[in-house]
Amino acid sequence: MKLKKKSLRLGQFLCIPLIIFLIFLFYGIPVTNAQTPQQIAKKAFGSTVLLVMEDANGQPISFGSGFFVRNGQIATNLHVVEGAARGYAKLVGQKTKYDIEGITAIDPQRDLVILKVSAFGLQALSLGDSDAVQVGESVYAVGNPRGLEGTFSQGIISSIREVGTDKLLQITAPISPGSSGGPVLNGKSNVIGVSVATFRGGQNLNFAIPSNYLKGLIAELGPAKPLLQAKSFKSDNSILADIGGRSTEGVTGGKLTWNTPIVPTGFYTFSLQNRLRENVRNVSCLVIFYDAQGDPIDMDVVQFQGLIPAGLAKRVESFVHSSVQKMQTQVVLRILDFEIVE
Repeated sequence: MKLKKKSLRLGQFLCIPLIIFLIFLFYGIPVTNAQTPQQIAKKAFGSTVLLVMEDANGQPISFGSGFFVRNGQIATNLHVVEGAARGYAKLVGQKTKYDIEGITAIDPQRDLVILKVSAFGLQALSLGDSDAVQVGESVYAVGNPRGLEGTFSQGIISSIREVGTDKLLQITAPISPGSSGGPVLNGKSNVIGVSVATFRGGQNLNFAIPSNYLKGLIAELGPAKPLLQAKSFKSDNSILADIGGRSTEGVTGGKLTWNTPIVPTGFYTFSLQNRLRENVRNVSCLVIFYDAQGDPIDMDVVQFQGLIPAGLAKRVESFVHSSVQKMQTQVVLRILDFEIVE
């Protein structure tokens, strides 16, 4: 008799979790396997890469982010690789560089591309269902703003925008150009979007391309094509065109002049023009010096941390070795990044 009572009590005890689960299920209360931000960050960093894109002479022209979606396959934004002749990927916090072998799939309209690298056995991130996300849901953006590796930021889905026939996720987690192409994850460490740093009317607006578009692109993986072909796939119907274009288009560099043209000292100045309706600061630019044969002889990364008012310009001074001034015949200035001051 006592044995039966003990068995009955044990059965009742074991039924309690089942009853609670059924109540949650009946009333639509979600039963999730949500993870802590620390767990999400650890998993994301193991699959997120810094992308350094270079011209034919091996000079950097842009930085971006990406993440592994399969063995040897990295997803990122098309505009990150546009115009590059070659490049490499590097895992956050790691020294090993993986040369980009080419493009295996491309979607110009959604600004997505998948790159092939010789890297196997590395962890790929799982793709979630972007159609299931809701406004107010917590999200986490991972990337490499201004080339700084491994930045993890938290935010929410603030809106789901319709852009033509497509959708975009508007998020509050900050995204800068160096973070373009990085993953946006939900509370289960699943990718629900791909970061794309853009602006509209001079305001900082952070968007992510829904992961379901990326799922469709992965299904179209093919043989690797040269990186330079990315430029020929540029689409006038790109999502970026509808939401304001690339964020580096708002600041331009003016003509470079040497401070002492007769006696070379290496000191030079150039102007930075703010074409936006908002003030900007922390402008990062790359100055490349070429010789008469068109070969690069030196480059200078210039950081201007001052404020440039809307519609105005500032003169910036820097210097290189005096021998560069003697040898150079052409100078190219590229804007890498800047911050909009609201």
